[in-house]
Amino acid sequence: MTDEINYKNNPLHGLGLKQLLTEIVDHYGFEILYAYLNINCFKTNPSIESSVKFLKKTDWAREKVELFYLYQFKNLPRVSSEQFSTPPRERIIPDGHLPREPKELSLEDAAQQREKKAKKAAEFSKSGRNRSDRSGSGGNSYTPKRRSNKLSGSRHGLSDKPKQPQEKSDDADPWANWKKKD
Repeated sequence: MTDEINYKNNPLHGLGLKQLLTEIVDHYGFEILYAYLNINCFKTNPSIESSVKFLKKTDWAREKVELFYLYQFKNLPRVSSEQFSTPPRERIIPDGHLPREPKELSLEDAAQQREKKAKKAAEFSKSGRNRSDRSGSGGNSYTPKRRSNKLSGSRHGLSDKPKQPQEKSDDADPWANWKKKD
């Protein structure tokens, strides 16, 4: 028995980002991708090349697109709770799970999903469970730093020291005096 993990059943195994994006754009189009994923590279001047460039630089966006590919385009069953936090390319797809026909998606469905998410977020914030509660303070723990009334003079041009006249230089270079001191 070997301890090797079979990643070859994962549809992302050996699939380049450009090919992945080409497949889903050919099937769904940029408008549907933007509606479901809410990533600006699919809205403003969308192209395969610019989207690939952005997704290569941005891990969270690339993972979002890969999840869309696995669970919308390849229509695989949802992942187990053990692998939920694993990146899509490292997930182990059981041998019995085979890709199916892509899901039928529409702009209306995307709008309904966004409304559900917004409603859920509103309920979550009303219940008082937010980030500030994690610290145990119960309220908003963020307090902005206040600026002191004392401003550092030289930085803001309010120095108490009298200004010394600058030496005039024949050169037009403003750094000429500094260079001569060396």
